Amino acid sequence: MTHASTENLNVASFDAMPSPASIKASVPLSDAAAATVEAGRNAIKAILDRKDPRPMVIIGPCSIHDPVAGLDYARRLKTLADEVADTLYVVMRVYFEKPRTTVGWKGFINDPHMDDSFHIEEGMLRGRQFLLDVTELGLPAATETLDPIAPQYYGDLLSWAAIGARTAESQTHREIASGLSTPVGFKNGTDGSLDAAVNGCLSASNPHSFLGTNDQGETCIVRTRGNRYSHVVLRGGGGRPNYDTVSVSLAEQAMNKAKLPVNIVIDCSHANSWKKPELQPLVMKDVVGQIRDGNRSIVGMMVESFIEAGSQPIPANLAELRYGCSVTDACVSWDTSAQMLRDARTSLREIIAKRKA
Repeated sequence: MTHASTENLNVASFDAMPSPASIKASVPLSDAAAATVEAGRNAIKAILDRKDPRPMVIIGPCSIHDPVAGLDYARRLKTLADEVADTLYVVMRVYFEKPRTTVGWKGFINDPHMDDSFHIEEGMLRGRQFLLDVTELGLPAATETLDPIAPQYYGDLLSWAAIGARTAESQTHREIASGLSTPVGFKNGTDGSLDAAVNGCLSASNPHSFLGTNDQGETCIVRTRGNRYSHVVLRGGGGRPNYDTVSVSLAEQAMNKAKLPVNIVIDCSHANSWKKPELQPLVMKDVVGQIRDGNRSIVGMMVESFIEAGSQPIPANLAELRYGCSVTDACVSWDTSAQMLRDARTSLREIIAKRKA
């Protein structure tokens, strides 16, 4: 008697994926990159522990689609980061995975050729190479953790990670965050509510056991210690921003009530700027003003920034892509980015120097 198959009915194929160990062997962690990663994590932990009064600025393209332009941006950012380092701690935003509301380009790792060919094995290799190139410049890197398996492939090259607004409520992502080697920021929900972020931080700070993979690509039970460096990222939502003093105060109260360390990062993009990149400098100016006025809970800011301002649709002929311009959310230009960081440094230099003293 034969049974009709009851599984994989909607699966077209299973294509072999190289193990994390084999990808790492192809693109090994260098001493220079490891030193950058470790210094980045230690600096961010010191900021979250209030041992370093500098706010961090996580800045970079909405998503990486062209490694050449991305590295061009990284080199500029490294020079600027050194210039403002007495007052601001700069981390490059290196986002490879894009959560989609419905469908769309899912990011460089999923579809490096941007043509729905989904060469994930190539995307993973090239993504890891890009992170290595950035960290070898001496620039720490940050990303959003979306795929549950991906951190095994490149987590050793990251200094900070975000859990996005669409996944902050997900048990899977809270469990992953509990085992990440980096500090992790939970974004508030797309509706603007804080609960998902606060509960995410609480959950991630505890140990978990869940199904995952190891370096050899074998399915295993992952048992984590818990991540005590989880914190909240305010990104606005539900049709309104939440970077103002009242919203920040409400977030502080919610975190105090949950007995969490009161560490808040303000995302100058997304709903906080009504998805209008030209408003990001105004958001940053307001947040810098709050720090100047004595706020101690704001530990960082996020900015979506690239070489050229705005964004572009992905053309059928990729040769028509504008160099250094985002293919996902619109960004501020390099010149605007540099001005934003220099202005923030000028405004905060004195107060940060006093706090250091």
